Amino acid sequence: MNTPPTYTIQQASRQTGLPASTLRYYEDEGLLDSVGRAANGHRRYSEDDLRRVVFIQRLKLIGMSIGEIRGFLALYRAGSSTARQRCAILQAHKAAVQAQVDSLVEMMTFIDMKIGLYQQEEEAQHHEYEISAVG
Repeated sequence: MNTPPTYTIQQASRQTGLPASTLRYYEDEGLLDSVGRAANGHRRYSEDDLRRVVFIQRLKLIGMSIGEIRGFLALYRAGSSTARQRCAILQAHKAAVQAQVDSLVEMMTFIDMKIGLYQQEEEAQHHEYEISAVG
C-alpha cells in the first residue's frame, strides 16, 4: 500500500514560500485542519494541507482578512449547500479587485500623460538649443 507523501514544516515552508511561523499561525487560527503529527510530535503536512495553504494565500491576495478566510473556509467545509454564499463572497471581492484595477489604470494614464508632457517639454528645449546654436 502506498502511503501519501507528507512534509515537515521546513519542507512545507519551502514549497509554499511561507515561514514556518505563518504555517503554525494558520493552523492556530483554524484555517488549516489539524495537521498530522509524526511519532516524535512534529507536524507532517499532507498534499491537501499544502493545497489549502496555496488557497489561503490566494484568498489573502484578493484582500480577504484572516477572519473572512476563516468564514469562507467554514462555508467550504460545510459542503456544496454553501456554494451560493461562497460565490457571493467571491463576487464581492471581484468587484473590489476590479475597483483597484480601475484605479491603477487611472494612475497609469495620468503617469503616461505626464511623461508625454515632460518629453515634449524636453524636445522643445532641445530644439531651442539647436536653433540658438545655429544662429
